[in-house]
Amino acid sequence: MTNIDNSIDKLVKDNPIILFIKGSRSFPQCGFSQTVVNIFELMKVPYTTFNVLENEAIRQGIKTYSNWPTIPQVYIKEEFIGGADIIVALYQEGKLQEQIEKVLAD
Repeated sequence: MTNIDNSIDKLVKDNPIILFIKGSRSFPQCGFSQTVVNIFELMKVPYTTFNVLENEAIRQGIKTYSNWPTIPQVYIKEEFIGGADIIVALYQEGKLQEQIEKVLAD
């Protein structure tokens, strides 16, 4: 594992729900990141964001770590869930809420 992989691994393990996004929670800097933040805000659940624009090594490393080419990326309980399109679909189906309720119940 590289140092970047170790850093990402620590972020994922230390935060039950983490969104790797472009920008911050209060100021997402791309439409897809905005969409994902909006969904988590609507659900009113605790989550953490990591601004990949502030760390180029993690911005590139997260793509390898998850084997997913785009950002945002959402991890719940150390599991990679997906990007904006998958999060929107899971939310619309009610499956994202179910998954988060399980995490918060633990």
